[in-house]
Amino acid sequence: MMVTEENGTFRAAALTAAAAFLLLAAGCSTKNYVRSQTAPLVQKTNELDDQTAANNREIQSVNDRAQQGIQQAQQSAATATQNAAAATQAATQAQSSAQEAVNSADSLASVVANLDTYKQLSDVSVTFGFDKSVLTKADQSQLDQLGSQLNTTKGYILEVTGGTDSTGDAQYNYALSQRRAAAVVQYLASKFNIPPHKFYLIGIGKDVEVASNRTAAGRAKNRRVEIQVLSNMAQPPATPGQSPGN
Repeated sequence: MMVTEENGTFRAAALTAAAAFLLLAAGCSTKNYVRSQTAPLVQKTNELDDQTAANNREIQSVNDRAQQGIQQAQQSAATATQNAAAATQAATQAQSSAQEAVNSADSLASVVANLDTYKQLSDVSVTFGFDKSVLTKADQSQLDQLGSQLNTTKGYILEVTGGTDSTGDAQYNYALSQRRAAAVVQYLASKFNIPPHKFYLIGIGKDVEVASNRTAAGRAKNRRVEIQVLSNMAQPPATPGQSPGN
């Protein structure tokens, strides 16, 4: 069989085309393989990126909340400090006011130069429960009758004497009698706007009995505060229905 030049040329072209086809096919297969292998990696990388971004956002959110909490705690602490300072100042002022509001027993004779010139206009006695220093409604009613007379009373002072029964320690009873007298002073001063210098507070504890401490009824009478209205000035005549000094 004779191979002509034309046949040889055709065969060479066919081989070249076949080789090119094989190379193209091989290239496509390689790309598909690479694509199939890398696609999951790309997807996983994207998922990791998304998760990292979400974590960063969550961390930032937690940090923001923590900062807000810290700021609120600091503000609360600052407010508490201010309130504590204000409470301390108020307590100091209250203590100072309480000391200024009444005169102690030892100042009565020095302030009132001649006590003999002061005459008793009226007196009231209120009693307290055992180890109590709180006024009852009945006590307040008695004090109201006394206070209502003071608007028309001239040059008066109020001697407020607190007492206790014989039960308990002497020093404790002195303090208790002071608290009882102070309760009366506070009530009269606040309700009837009585000036501080009008009060002379005396706490005698269990030193002076008004009744026997051997009986319950006597001890109840000794748990008392006596209020005397004293004046060194002539008083206006009583109007009908009033009886100052009773």
